[in-house]
Amino acid sequence: MNKYKNIFLLIAILISASAWGQVDKKEVRRGNKEFRKENYEAAFQDYLRAVEKDTSSIAANYNMASALYRMEQYDQAQQALDRIKETAPVSASAADYLYNLGDVALQRKDYQAAVKAFGEALVLRPDDLDAKENFIYARKKLQDQQNQQQNDQNNDQNQDNNDQNQNQNQNQNQNQDQNQNEQNQDNQDQNKDDDQSDQNKQDDQQNNNDQNQDQQPQNQDSQPQQQEAQITPQAAQQMLQAIQAKEKETQDKVNKKKAAVLKSRQKDKNW
Repeated sequence: MNKYKNIFLLIAILISASAWGQVDKKEVRRGNKEFRKENYEAAFQDYLRAVEKDTSSIAANYNMASALYRMEQYDQAQQALDRIKETAPVSASAADYLYNLGDVALQRKDYQAAVKAFGEALVLRPDDLDAKENFIYARKKLQDQQNQQQNDQNNDQNQDNNDQNQNQNQNQNQNQDQNQNEQNQDNQDQNKDDDQSDQNKQDDQQNNNDQNQDQQPQNQDSQPQQQEAQITPQAAQQMLQAIQAKEKETQDKVNKKKAAVLKSRQKDKNW
């Protein structure tokens, strides 16, 4: 998809320019030779020695970034390009620098920086098809990244809402359970009070029954006295006459039986 550009031909031109200053040409050339042989570690060491002599060298830092890119050390490649971010964009190699800056940003998944770098490279070199292709690719990756971030944010928000709702439901259920337990406890207490009230009523009824039973013998004992107290002299006389009449009737029956016996004996004797 993406194509990393090198400036070995440009280096040969820069070597003869006064901008090189005190840079050791031998170190850069030796590094380029190792780079062409794909000995990227050896090339890096040569470029590093050149950078140690001139930290602002465009050729040394640019080609060091290329070697680090091939070794997939993208963060270190970014650091090498950053050392010339003030001078490279205004140099003759500005379009290549911006292209490789975008390529490193792609590998680091910094799609915002990649879109910016490829866009600026296209401004300097509109007919660069590789830059255009990578610009479109980086822009799509940036859009995908932003969509993913938005989805993640929405998911996090939904998760927070779900957690909040779950906590609310849990608290509500706990409150309902607590209220139900309290209601049950109140009902139990009420039932106990009702049972105690019923028991008290039964005890009172039993006490009343016992008291009534205790009062009945007293009432029975007091009734004859009351009746005796209520007999008048006239009634007493009548009762006495009735008793005497009953005794007379009884005596008459006895006398009749005696007379009948005597008569029977007389008949037997005469015969």
